[in-house]
Amino acid sequence: MNIKCIAIDDEHMALEKIKSFVEKLDQLQMLATFSNSKDAIEFIRSNDVQLIFLDIQMDNMSGIELLEKIFIRPQIIFITAFSEYAPKAFDLAVTDFLLKPYTFDRFKLAVNKASEYMQWQQRSFTEIKKPADYIFVKSGYKLVKIFVNDILYIEGMRDYQYIVTSTEKVIASHSIQELDKMLPNSMIRCHKSYIVALSGITSIERDRIRIGNKYIPIGDAYKDEFYKNI
Repeated sequence: MNIKCIAIDDEHMALEKIKSFVEKLDQLQMLATFSNSKDAIEFIRSNDVQLIFLDIQMDNMSGIELLEKIFIRPQIIFITAFSEYAPKAFDLAVTDFLLKPYTFDRFKLAVNKASEYMQWQQRSFTEIKKPADYIFVKSGYKLVKIFVNDILYIEGMRDYQYIVTSTEKVIASHSIQELDKMLPNSMIRCHKSYIVALSGITSIERDRIRIGNKYIPIGDAYKDEFYKNI
């Protein structure tokens, strides 16, 4: 498994150490390093980041504050010189907590934890893939059970996805690609930002789908596949 990762730390030497350790592990692919949290947030929002090595105590924004600003949550390995942050790290359900100075063996152990969790998650997606009566989705720090037949459409936002059902709207911290893999063939991707339930469609006109009072566009890249399925 190739894990796409980034590192965020406002100390140059700390970033160099993480980079050197990452280069020793074949399962890791370092996408970028950041000394500025705001730049890192923008990168996370527009790239597929699976693992973050994250310092907690930084001048411009703490690692904890950074986590509060991103909804789609990659695996997080906190790296800090301050042991008093450990309880907060466990409250945030991060993958691991490395206390500086740390060894390569301890770093590798943390990476293995992240890798094992991602493999389990991938197996779970495969097991519930097409067909399924229901799915469990991550919403913040909890898993929410949603019956597939209740879903009307899914709308992708910048940092999260809205799953709109006949009774509720659930904010899911998955990518739209992950949700598409989890859902049966009765749910069709019609746009880069939308998945719709065939059973919920009221009408289609001029490449616009109507579901109740909601109008959803059919993207050019999805048009042929969509019309083929209906």
